[in-house]
Amino acid sequence: MHVVVCGGGIVGLASAYYLAERGVDVTVCEAGALGSGNTDRSAGGIRAQFSTRVNVDLSLASLDVWTSFEERFGVDITHRQTGYLFAAREESTAETLRASAAMQREAGVPTEVLDPAAARDHCPELHADRYRVATYAPTDGFADPHLALQGFSQAAREAGATIRTHTPVTGVDIEGGDDGGPADVRVETPDGALDADFVVNAAGAWARRVGRMMSVDLPVSPRRRQVAVVDPETPVPESVPLTIDLDSGSYFRPEREGQAIVGGHFSDADPEADPDDYDTGMDLDWAATAVERAGETAGYFGPDAGVVRGWAGLYAVTPDHHPIIEVSRPGVVTAAGFSGHGFQHAPATGQVVAQLCCDGAASLVDVSGLGRGRFDAGEGREESHVA
Repeated sequence: MHVVVCGGGIVGLASAYYLAERGVDVTVCEAGALGSGNTDRSAGGIRAQFSTRVNVDLSLASLDVWTSFEERFGVDITHRQTGYLFAAREESTAETLRASAAMQREAGVPTEVLDPAAARDHCPELHADRYRVATYAPTDGFADPHLALQGFSQAAREAGATIRTHTPVTGVDIEGGDDGGPADVRVETPDGALDADFVVNAAGAWARRVGRMMSVDLPVSPRRRQVAVVDPETPVPESVPLTIDLDSGSYFRPEREGQAIVGGHFSDADPEADPDDYDTGMDLDWAATAVERAGETAGYFGPDAGVVRGWAGLYAVTPDHHPIIEVSRPGVVTAAGFSGHGFQHAPATGQVVAQLCCDGAASLVDVSGLGRGRFDAGEGREESHVA
């Protein structure tokens, strides 16, 4: 079996590794450099605090890999499990947090429901009087996306995968497969055509464009998101969890030497971006708002806090903030639209992609509800724990 993976980000390389590990002949085609799409612009969050069971299951299956990554791949990804702290100001949001925590605990996540005063044990500068309730999971945290990408790419190569950078996919022709038999796939690149049994669309923000080459319509929209590195007025201890105000969308987490990474989307306007032509720099007006919102959450960010640097990347967003993971048509597997969660869910997704190609069905996680047909059927359930 030969599988061509479109996209050399973390999802594509994880898929390539798990396919090659099963003895599949794999070729990765990446239009630029590895990780140049959005993996290297990720904030690196890894969490199991989601509001839907399928996202929690993807997180738990991925966490098994993240916690043993150095042992498995020989790369220290600086995985730090300082937890995530979600805080709710509105009662409706608080109700969602409580219900989500119960579901998470049922799935095996050690999520705690805290009153705001108790939440200060984890985030000492939290403005507790602003909030009704908080949830905390000590197994959540973050890691270095670039180092993780290196680990998967090196392991994929060692397992036999061929990785071609600066090799865009320019066309895909598919014949057969409609009768239940195998499809014949031909992937066009500037360096010539590749014959394959499957093509995997792991193109991230470019997934809809790549899907059209395969006559697969994907409701995946690139949306610009920004991150700032901030010198807080009061240094943020490295023990502080990634803290999210769910009602404002503001979040921050400790960086090195007391600095913090601050993010969030604060505008009602959220235009679609051109993944080939968008501003990868940080907007100063946005940065000022981001620091102000972080200051409303916790006392680290007073008027003397300063922005050191920042950047922008793209979320590949679906209408319900869940990925599309499916066999889209004979010979085509889609793994895209993670809505900002692609990095953390890459290990589980890579294994599921390998199962879809090799076994015809996924067994690691039940992804039957993640097909794109859910949108036409009105069956999508929105993920509410997003920032």
